Amino acid sequence: MSHTLTSASISPVTESIEDIVLRHSGRGMNILPNHLDSHYCRHAAQQILSLPRGTILLTTGFYVAGHPETDGPLGTITLAKALGRLGYTPVIVTDRICNGIFEPENLPVEYVSVHSDEKDYSMLLSKYAPVCLISIERCGHNLRNDYANMRGISIAGQTAPIDKMFELASSSSILTVGIGDGGNEIGMGNLKDIISEKLDLVPCTVMVDDLIIATTSNWGAYALVAYLALLSQYDLFPTYEKIADCLTRMVSLGCVDGVTKKPENSVDGFPPTIEKEIVEALLDASMIGAA
Repeated sequence: MSHTLTSASISPVTESIEDIVLRHSGRGMNILPNHLDSHYCRHAAQQILSLPRGTILLTTGFYVAGHPETDGPLGTITLAKALGRLGYTPVIVTDRICNGIFEPENLPVEYVSVHSDEKDYSMLLSKYAPVCLISIERCGHNLRNDYANMRGISIAGQTAPIDKMFELASSSSILTVGIGDGGNEIGMGNLKDIISEKLDLVPCTVMVDDLIIATTSNWGAYALVAYLALLSQYDLFPTYEKIADCLTRMVSLGCVDGVTKKPENSVDGFPPTIEKEIVEALLDASMIGAA
């Protein structure tokens, strides 16, 4: 397990982790946190750390022009590894479009069909008996009962309805966490009325116990890792170089930038320089503290 940080290394910083991951926001995501608890990332981390060290199912994978996008899987890998170091058992649930992305990281994967139904997800919940479900940039059904991208184009035919698993979990004691950056992801149902009114989008209706908003969903996952590190006092946060290497490998396997639709080392149109800025700010916050 990673080494424990000393309490002497912790001191206040002026910018919270939540503020860091909302830098460069251009989709109105900076509006939504006004309708959440001010430390929503911290609360999600606290909830996770209070759980018994069981299995956590993580889902990601967003269809973009025949490929999975770089936003989502990268944050999922980072978060899954951190959870593993804390004693949880992470398992990825996704569709075949992400085939081969997670296996090189030694992360177990359950692939589900676009034709899967509630019975399939009920069986997955029975098989793993998870203590938590976490979604990172995963499309959920919207007010029109469709799965749509940010351009409003339906991707229902390419999207396994993994959000059904979250709806099943809502009627049990399983903690659910959603991480999103646009309004159409699992968890955005928590703010569907605000999204419809303020952002003029057709929001996802699937709700979660804890919602994390960020400029990119990867950054939201990184924020959760930063708080898990800060609260547990374990060195969990990777260097930018490790994240950049992982992104390079993902692109070589077919991932594309969700904005440019090109196989390049960028996320939602943000160049590596911006990614490095955010990652290094979060790394510092995970070690020195953020209120």
